[in-house]
Amino acid sequence: MNLNEYSRFVAAVTSDESNNTDKMINRLVELQDAELLNPSLAITAAVGLSAEAGEFTEIVKKIVFQGKPCNDENVFHMKRELGDIMWYWVNACRALNLDPDDVIEENVRKLESRYPGGEFNTISSEHRKEGDL
Repeated sequence: MNLNEYSRFVAAVTSDESNNTDKMINRLVELQDAELLNPSLAITAAVGLSAEAGEFTEIVKKIVFQGKPCNDENVFHMKRELGDIMWYWVNACRALNLDPDDVIEENVRKLESRYPGGEFNTISSEHRKEGDL
């Protein structure tokens, strides 16, 4: 398959909402009206989390693989990126009308169920129970 054929394939398997702005806007209005999701905040959070996680990852990459020093300046830079991640994370909670404390509590319950002894182990990590996302 060449790139032109692949491009046609990609176009054929892409949703109408991704290909057409009017259809995307209509879908956003449907979601807003359903009141379970604030799509504007969800998009802001999703794009922002991805971008900020990428910025944090870039610093780690340069320290681990490219010889950048792990010094106070770079740790401070990572700290600031983590703050940005939290800002977008709280917006994600807002988009779903979730209490951030409840999200953390659910995460703890999930991990306590996955690791009943309270410590990481490879077997539990790789062989999860049904429904353990």
